[in-house]
This record gives sequence, C-alpha cells and structure tokens, in this order.
Amino acid sequence: MIVYYLLINFVTFAAFGIDKYKAIQRQWRIPEKTLIGMMVLGGGLGALAGMQVFRHKTRHMEFWAVAILCILVHVGVYLFVTMR
Repeated sequence: MIVYYLLINFVTFAAFGIDKYKAIQRQWRIPEKTLIGMMVLGGGLGALAGMQVFRHKTRHMEFWAVAILCILVHVGVYLFVTMR
C-alpha cells in the first residue's frame, strides 16, 4: 500500500510539472479532470507539492480543496485498513 501511495504521488507530482511546462510552451495540456482524478486516486500530496514547486494551479481554489480533501480521505482509509 505504501508503494502505491509513493508511486501515485510521484506520478501526480510529475504530471503537474509536465502540465506547467506544456502551458509555458503553449502545447496540448493535461486535462484538469485527469489531474483531479490523480488526486482522487491518492495523489493529493504529490499534487500539493507540484502546485508549490512548479507554481502551477495555485490560484485555483478547487485544486487546493480537492487535494486537501483527498489527503484526508486517504489518510483515513489508510489508518482504517492498517489499524484493523
């Protein structure tokens, strides 16, 4: 389970970096639904880190809210599964 969270957060972090690069280059972008989907799958920490490191999507409050909510939900699920 820990390997999964490390992987999804790394992929999400990288996706934010790639999307920022593509935005600067005025190229095709990663859809916002995809970025949010990655957060829902467990990449909330990677998203927050990517937002800060790449200064990407920092003005979009929905990204902050979804990332924080996803982190809380996944921490709760992780604790529930490991504490049983």
